[in-house]
Amino acid sequence: MPQTTLGSFTIGPIAYGCWRFAGSTAAEAQEKIETALDAGMTLIDTADIYGFGQPCGFGGAEAILGDVLAASPSWRERMVIATKGGIIPPRPYDSSHDYLIAAAEASLTRLKTDVIDLYQIHRPDLTAPVEETARALNDLVTSGKVRHLGVSNFTVAQTRALQAHLETPLVSTQPEFSAVCQDPVTDGTLDWCSETGAACFAWSPLGGGRLATATPRDEKETRVHAALARIAERLDADISQAALAFLLKHQANVIPIIGTQTVSRIRDAAAAATLEFTARDFYDVIEAWRGAAMP
Repeated sequence: MPQTTLGSFTIGPIAYGCWRFAGSTAAEAQEKIETALDAGMTLIDTADIYGFGQPCGFGGAEAILGDVLAASPSWRERMVIATKGGIIPPRPYDSSHDYLIAAAEASLTRLKTDVIDLYQIHRPDLTAPVEETARALNDLVTSGKVRHLGVSNFTVAQTRALQAHLETPLVSTQPEFSAVCQDPVTDGTLDWCSETGAACFAWSPLGGGRLATATPRDEKETRVHAALARIAERLDADISQAALAFLLKHQANVIPIIGTQTVSRIRDAAAAATLEFTARDFYDVIEAWRGAAMP
């Protein structure tokens, strides 16, 4: 699989997400993580909120990943661990200094590791002073508990406001981005990534599964699905692979995060990074979403 960069790390161009680990046993999770790593998905993404409302509870997905690492400690050297903090129902968001420090330390304990490779603010807290949020992140990096910093679901303006108070650069942003949610193309997110060299982690890259299951919700999604189907047929691929290749074709460093719980689909998703998706293919999907040719 081709490689890309995240701060000081070299990682695979597709990441594996653990938000659906809440229902997995440690053995099941181990099989999925091993498959992802063997397929070249070396960034493993999770969050402390994953598991909330499920039997495993708040922090459950992190704890399961920690159990996987405890069972196979050598895998820690094969992966870059990304987690997120800052959501705490019912508040719902808390990016105050003391909370973020405590949240990151709790994540370290659950993950059974001594450092988080990428720590991300999960969603912006509109009540916490940005200087206070930045102070917490600076302290986490200075203490050696966190290597790199990122944001998730931030606007470009919110990202820049936080960056102004940080001592190290933000190396990633994580918006919703797929062939049926193309906002990052036009709202400045991908331009900011190109400007700074930051990675764009695309969550829900298959439109909440609709691109994988052929269940478009409206006319726009129907057009996109048809365009991807034509491209997939030419490439001898499936539609979900074409949808991932669409994201990878953008000139910014876009890294889709897949979360399938089916081992065979993890392997299939990895093949998207090797498809010869052309610029014309890319614009076909853009135009299908817009319902008009590019000007």
